[in-house]
Amino acid sequence: MISKKAKLLSVAIAITLLGSLAGCSSNKAATDEKKGWAPQKQVTFMAASGAGGGLDMVARTMAKIFDAKKIVTQPMMVENKPGGGQVTATVAFATQSGKDDHKMLVASTPFILNYIKKDGNSPIGPDQITPLAMMQADYGVIAVRTESKFQTLKELMDAAKADPSSITLVGGGAPGTWDHLNVIQVANKAGVDIKKIKYNPYDGGGEALTALLGGHGEAMTSDVSSIKQYVQAGRVRVLGVSSEARMSGDEVMKGIPTYKEQGYDVVTANWRGIFIGKDAPEAAKKYWGEKIAELTKTQEWKDELKKQGVVDIYKDSKAFTDHIKADEKTYTEIYKALGMATAK
Repeated sequence: MISKKAKLLSVAIAITLLGSLAGCSSNKAATDEKKGWAPQKQVTFMAASGAGGGLDMVARTMAKIFDAKKIVTQPMMVENKPGGGQVTATVAFATQSGKDDHKMLVASTPFILNYIKKDGNSPIGPDQITPLAMMQADYGVIAVRTESKFQTLKELMDAAKADPSSITLVGGGAPGTWDHLNVIQVANKAGVDIKKIKYNPYDGGGEALTALLGGHGEAMTSDVSSIKQYVQAGRVRVLGVSSEARMSGDEVMKGIPTYKEQGYDVVTANWRGIFIGKDAPEAAKKYWGEKIAELTKTQEWKDELKKQGVVDIYKDSKAFTDHIKADEKTYTEIYKALGMATAK
């Protein structure tokens, strides 16, 4: 039979252990508090594209690397919300997830374009959600058939300047989309009457390339990741690329001159980036900014960019915000010249 003294001793030990555990929990909570904000439940990436699209690939790649490298320990999911040139996703995100610190939006340049162009129909501008990081970018190109008489970008632009109606340009996007603006910016710098340029839009880069090769256009506007395989195959010749400097790290594109070095002061890229709700806690914004920066330094991320054929152009929240503001100004001026600017 257990004595009264032994029972009291057992109770005393139990109380001591409980106190010790409480102390440990308290110390852990204090440590966590010092570390700052951290996610406490499932995290969602809302991709403004369908499954398999470029934005979806960014979201899924990030989720995979966050988990594999234990950069973030909470589970992650991807929510696809395509439609309206990213308008469907950006409106839903800005209006429903403004304070959500466990949800981020993956969007790209069309997010800005559809806010500032007349038929963009987006009420959501860059000041209504917070840019966290630019993750990658695709530079623009202007290409011709291999047998084309145009050997340089200057020859093409001089012909367009002399007679805009003599040059038909083809691209994989409607007027006012990034493909269109890629070539229009160069033409504008060349002194071409951009309202008179003939631009035939097709449903995607594949159809535009078929049109070019079939003789239905003198030149094509596209991007590096889409055109590179056809350059390798010898089917097209690229006259210029929209990067700041030549793409020396790319075996296929490294010899192609930039727009800028050919006398057209245009540097442009179709970026993809991460956003968070405008009213999300500052501590959460800081946390995600730091974790995303850590992710971009991993070899897994660098390998994925190379696989996709896009450029590693990471920018933090401030630099990304500044970039978006500059884009907004540049594209607004072009839209005004084309008569396509919104009345905002």
